[in-house]
Amino acid sequence: MKRPYLIATCVLLGLAPGCGSGGFTPDPGVRTEDAEAVDLDNLRIRVSGRAEVLPEAVRLLESRGQPVPSLDGVPISIEEPLRLSVNDVNASLGTGALSADGAFRVDEVPVREVHQSVAVGITAPGFVHTATVVYDTAFTGARPRTDLVDVRAWALPDAFHDVLSAAMGEARLRGHTGDKATTLRDAGFVLGRVVDLDGRPVVGARVTLDRDDLADRVYYPTEDFAAVTQDGTHVHGLFLYVHTGADADTFRLSVEGADAYVPRNVGAAPGWGLFLTVHPGNFPPP
Repeated sequence: MKRPYLIATCVLLGLAPGCGSGGFTPDPGVRTEDAEAVDLDNLRIRVSGRAEVLPEAVRLLESRGQPVPSLDGVPISIEEPLRLSVNDVNASLGTGALSADGAFRVDEVPVREVHQSVAVGITAPGFVHTATVVYDTAFTGARPRTDLVDVRAWALPDAFHDVLSAAMGEARLRGHTGDKATTLRDAGFVLGRVVDLDGRPVVGARVTLDRDDLADRVYYPTEDFAAVTQDGTHVHGLFLYVHTGADADTFRLSVEGADAYVPRNVGAAPGWGLFLTVHPGNFPPP
């Protein structure tokens, strides 16, 4: 891994030293004067929840008479997206497998390895590698201090990825990647959903980035996924960011004209996609 790149990125994000709180920091309870010290360098947590095939992918495949791939037994990895984007061999913080109903549990996840966020990665035949963000230091400015429970991860079938790539079009993908890629996977991408306080998709939302040089890379799939626009989210609230097909990029992502949405940490690199749900406030909707 290019460790100087990682350290520099962390400094720019304001998460140094260690990209998160380090050393011994009180973990506040109801009465903070009685709180025990938490050694974040040695703390290990549990990440548990459920994975599902993205609902839009299910509906699209079923409407075409195509089978929806099963998640039973599919391996998962608890991943650090920033490390993943720079090909760090320590990007995986733990592994597990999905049960028939998509449930998973991974114990002993080392908090010290978290720099920017925690994601649940799914890589298996029939699926494009996606990492769903389940914890973001943007909300706390620190690494997680407790177990992450009831988290939700999304699986993206190859067939749905191909539909999204076709909606983008080969010409756009080549243009954004200097002829390096003709698919979203090869380019690297971010797929996200903007929701309201109740978790309902927001129509007409526009995603903004803190880097003007990347602004033209954001697209919004139409309701039938036959095309993309750059006007705002459609009925499903989804948006796409197309990476360069080259070195990793990191940036902050927010919703235009909506201060209730905390700017989120995002990273992209070729070969995989990041999925995140963008919601108002500091806590995900129920």
